[in-house]
Amino acid sequence: MNSDITVQVDGVPRRLTVDTRTTLLDALRERLGVTSPKKGCDHGQCGACTVLSGGRRVLSCLVLAVTQDGAEVVTAEGLAARAATTDGRHDTDARTATDARTAEERHADGALHPVQRAFIDCDALQCGYCTPGQVVSAVGALEEFARGWPSAVTEGPGAPRLDRAEVAERMSGNLCRCGAYVNIVTAIQQAAGTGPTGTSTAGTEPAGTASAGAAR
Repeated sequence: MNSDITVQVDGVPRRLTVDTRTTLLDALRERLGVTSPKKGCDHGQCGACTVLSGGRRVLSCLVLAVTQDGAEVVTAEGLAARAATTDGRHDTDARTATDARTAEERHADGALHPVQRAFIDCDALQCGYCTPGQVVSAVGALEEFARGWPSAVTEGPGAPRLDRAEVAERMSGNLCRCGAYVNIVTAIQQAAGTGPTGTSTAGTEPAGTASAGAAR
């Protein structure tokens, strides 16, 4: 059975007809040519396919495309444009200008989201396959943190503190088979303004300290 849907992908309305069994990940990659979400495990266990839907991070391999009719989906390719918003929303003029440009044009201009820039500054990647999902998940996690949402390791009442354990717990659904967890945590803290700028922390603490939390 097929269904017609319209999904706002990285600020651009995309219309397509999909089998009702098609996942959002397959619709993005195979039908729309948006390949930044990666197919890692295809079982919702690695986080490589993470995107934002309605501002919330979701595993696109577990979400049916038909459920996203009318939704606003942001992938790693659209984060730079989203960074120019206030509370995740474009003003009319900015949105018109942004939508008129392709992701490739924005990339050529060197436009990056602060989290993307922090991942580069902190060398928070190796092979890069999981990186788009890591970056998108980090953006979602930081927005959850900014709203004061607690995690499983948040201690006591009040706003949580963005220490390494907090970041690792919030990113626990995103796996890095290369083991770049230490610098991933540092990059996220830098993007949040709570960590060192452009400092690689590889070798400054036992790898298990960050990777154990990030791999839960």
